[in-house]
Amino acid sequence: MTKLSVNINKVATIRNARGGNIPDVLKVARDCESFGADGITVHPRPDERHIRYSDVYALRPIIHTELNIEGYPNESFINLVLKVRPNQVTLVPDAPDAITSNAGWKVQDHFEFLDDLVNKFREKGIRSSIFVGTEAEDIEWAAKTGVDRIELYTEPYASGYKANKETAIAPFISAAKLAKKLGMGINAGHDLSLENLNFFARNIYWLEEVSIGHALISDALYYGLEKTIALYKACLK
Repeated sequence: MTKLSVNINKVATIRNARGGNIPDVLKVARDCESFGADGITVHPRPDERHIRYSDVYALRPIIHTELNIEGYPNESFINLVLKVRPNQVTLVPDAPDAITSNAGWKVQDHFEFLDDLVNKFREKGIRSSIFVGTEAEDIEWAAKTGVDRIELYTEPYASGYKANKETAIAPFISAAKLAKKLGMGINAGHDLSLENLNFFARNIYWLEEVSIGHALISDALYYGLEKTIALYKACLK
């Protein structure tokens, strides 16, 4: 069964809006695990507008499932990952001022940089994943780095789902088949929701993990966190 990693960035955004420690990011992470989440994802950015570096250090010893740290690998991010040693690091080509991730890597253009990072993290026992679109060239170049997994950027799928879900998912199936053939695991994330997740997971049944934050935390406002996690897990069965 595909694993569900809950991205708790939005929880930190709410906390930071008022200062103090409400909601408590650490408690939410523990609760997500107790409610059935298979992992916790955080995406610290240089301005710390949601998850702070101090949160990441505090989270590491209390996470009993898997911790996934994603972000743009600048020097401070790389040092954070090497010190914290999460279960997985997901390399995302975000600009520092990006509101959210909006594209995958052009891997060939950054091959030496990514290849060096993948090797560096492997030496520390950290599983690595490269955030990519569905272009075959990027997936093939990602495989040349020896990366463990790719994470498919699924916003184009989510945007096209209502109009024609078969058309929307077709390039993702092709990309996932290629990645599997090249020996890489497949993760996915961005704009996956209760509406579109089941169809995606059923069609790419070898999917390893989805990372979901914005939609899941928004749904929790209506259903509560425990029920929401159960609903998302049901989509992955």
